Amino acid sequence: MSSFPRMTAHTGCMGTPDNTLKSIEAGLSCGADILEEDILVTADGMLVLSHDDNVHLADGTECWISQMSYEQLLQLDVKAHNGAPGETMRILPLDAVLPYLSKSGVRMNLDLKSDACVEPIAAWIEKNQLLEQVFLSGCEKDRAQLVQQVNPRLRKLLNVDPAVFMTGAPYLEVAHQICKDAAASACFGLNLNYRVVAPELLPIAAEYGLDVCIWTVNEVDEMEHFSQMGVHSITTRNIAALVQLKTERQI
Repeated sequence: MSSFPRMTAHTGCMGTPDNTLKSIEAGLSCGADILEEDILVTADGMLVLSHDDNVHLADGTECWISQMSYEQLLQLDVKAHNGAPGETMRILPLDAVLPYLSKSGVRMNLDLKSDACVEPIAAWIEKNQLLEQVFLSGCEKDRAQLVQQVNPRLRKLLNVDPAVFMTGAPYLEVAHQICKDAAASACFGLNLNYRVVAPELLPIAAEYGLDVCIWTVNEVDEMEHFSQMGVHSITTRNIAALVQLKTERQI
């Protein structure tokens, strides 16, 4: 029997707002192997948890994280991303995840949302001695190469644009090309929308020594399908269902 995929809790799992401590705690309590968080950087170089650079405020206005200092950002009540109607939150610094990493030992997938994150995230990982516990996603070809240039010690996935599978080129040809791109920037795997993943991709990725990691699978029948296919990681907001599926598989 093949091993069960690593279970990655998408930020905002189990109905919690994205990029919050509630989401981290929900993922940990359900038994996730990996936690995902989105990363941006402020104008003064502070790494923070956020999916979008432009954030909407409780008063109906908006601002841009990349154009504000961290102290300015701290003063703002931001509409929670995927939160309940009217729910607000404060943008968290990346350092807020450190106690959870230290206590749980869980791995973390940091999804970089801009090139400006690359140098500060490299310094943060090295400073906190997290080379084995933290890896990067959000790295399409150019950003993956940038990460490799800044610090080749960092572990990273190549984010694959689903559009490459829609060009009319043969699937196997595309599969080989994305694996070559991943290998060229020393990625350890591919990060793909599950909708473009076919069984033929798995042996090709294996030829290049690459993991196949998929997002975002929330339905149990699809979790079952891809776990049987042999992908290496499944990212989901419904982490409890994925953990339950693994438990049932092992009975």
